[in-house]
Amino acid sequence: MRKVLVSTASVRALLCVLLLVPALQVLAAEPLATWRDGPSRQAIVAFVGAVTQQGGPDYVAPAERIAVFDNDGTLWSEQPLYFEVLFAMDEVKRLAPQHPQWRNQQPFKAVLENDHQALAAQGMDGMLKIVAATHSGMSSEDFIARSRSWLASARHPRTGKPYTEMVFQPMLELLGYLRDNGFKTYIVSGGEVAFMRAFADEVYGIPPEQVIGTTLEASFQDQQGKLSIQRLPKVVHNDDGPGKPVSIDSIIGRRPLLAFGNSDGDLQMLQWTKAGKGRRFAGLVHHTDAHREWAYDRKSSVGRLDKALDQATAKGWTVVDMASEWRRVYPFETPQ
Repeated sequence: MRKVLVSTASVRALLCVLLLVPALQVLAAEPLATWRDGPSRQAIVAFVGAVTQQGGPDYVAPAERIAVFDNDGTLWSEQPLYFEVLFAMDEVKRLAPQHPQWRNQQPFKAVLENDHQALAAQGMDGMLKIVAATHSGMSSEDFIARSRSWLASARHPRTGKPYTEMVFQPMLELLGYLRDNGFKTYIVSGGEVAFMRAFADEVYGIPPEQVIGTTLEASFQDQQGKLSIQRLPKVVHNDDGPGKPVSIDSIIGRRPLLAFGNSDGDLQMLQWTKAGKGRRFAGLVHHTDAHREWAYDRKSSVGRLDKALDQATAKGWTVVDMASEWRRVYPFETPQ
């Protein structure tokens, strides 16, 4: 019989793996696995348990289990600028030869000169002008294809990762946990709706019909039998701040049972959710992790969290401390 020599180090390594496997299996099966067992996770689990317990005082039928989520800063990062703004800036540069007047016309001049201070001075009106110019003049299908092409090639300036990998692992788990418990999950964001539809199904498991955002005017066209929806350079609805509950009312037609945001732009959506009858949940992602992500709130020019944070504190809403309550921020991280 042939003898097989195994080193002591190999045996120890094998024993470590065998001991680790059960722990990993438990972690994989556990809901919200990368959430530490802190106040936010406990509040979420208690809420879901209460509204799904048949016969319980807070039970809500599945048809009414609507959950709405902001996108930028809530489901994925939003620094150093909103990712769609970075896309639009790249589009301005790509399209500039067709629009020579942009070199002397704000806010396009600021983009072409990489003058972020001048661009910030243009405010929301300036950003909406850039969106209208770069997101129109083509069919919806062509725009989504263009968005997907950019998402496939562009990389985040700090991490070098595709933007679709800059999503929050704990929030992906929360989306799945809610759907497993009969919730229908929606995105309700200030981002342009077609841009988000380019990746939301693949990245979040949220289909196009459950993505709500800023919209452009459009027209149906029949060009010798070729049918298309053409996007026009006019913003017809800014889905931010008070625009969010308006969209929810007109498109979903039900008041959400749960809402999650991260900034003052989500305040009215959270207020609208909590104003409904019965038990409801309002949550904020608080960016407190300067090491793994970014730390910012009241003074940030991107994703400012000021009035909403005050209201959350006064009303007892759930505020997720990213640094202390998440074992992992991104899917590509090694969990703590």
